[in-house]
Amino acid sequence: MAAHRPVHPFRALRHWNYRLYFFGQLISLSGTWMQTIAQNWLVYRLTGSPVGLGVMNGLSALPLVPLALFGGSLADRFPRRWLIVATQSLMMLQAFLLAWLTWSGHIQAWHVWGLAMGLAALQMLDVPARQAFVVEMVGPEDLGNAIALNSSLFNLARILGPSLAGVVVATLGEGMAFFLNGLSFLAVIA
Repeated sequence: MAAHRPVHPFRALRHWNYRLYFFGQLISLSGTWMQTIAQNWLVYRLTGSPVGLGVMNGLSALPLVPLALFGGSLADRFPRRWLIVATQSLMMLQAFLLAWLTWSGHIQAWHVWGLAMGLAALQMLDVPARQAFVVEMVGPEDLGNAIALNSSLFNLARILGPSLAGVVVATLGEGMAFFLNGLSFLAVIA
């Protein structure tokens, strides 16, 4: 019987670039989840209507159908690193615009709806590029481990982001949640 070597559950993190990417994604995805909660809270505060929340969530899912078909194709046609930096930069600008509109008092529900649609459209280009980029960072030998870590990372961000949103929105307001999300994109862009 052949001796089995124990497999380290974090072995993909031995790759320096993947390690930077992993922790950058943890920060950025947590910020994005924080923004999602803050957007819902802001729309409800502006409209006072559960229908307004439904409209926002429906509109933010609308770009998924047509753009999901093209996101992977674009990730294969353009340099992935460039595509990730471009989409993350545009998502950062979207978050800062949302923060500015909120802080200036000019924010309206349709602004939030439109910017949520824009964010979803950018994510449909960003996600396939990020997923394919993992292969370039870890190689085939650590790909399974990197995929498992990415899944864990996403779920951890789903816990951290909304938790942070509750604290930030309650103490500093929605605008600060959007601003902090904008800053979180720097972790990936850098």
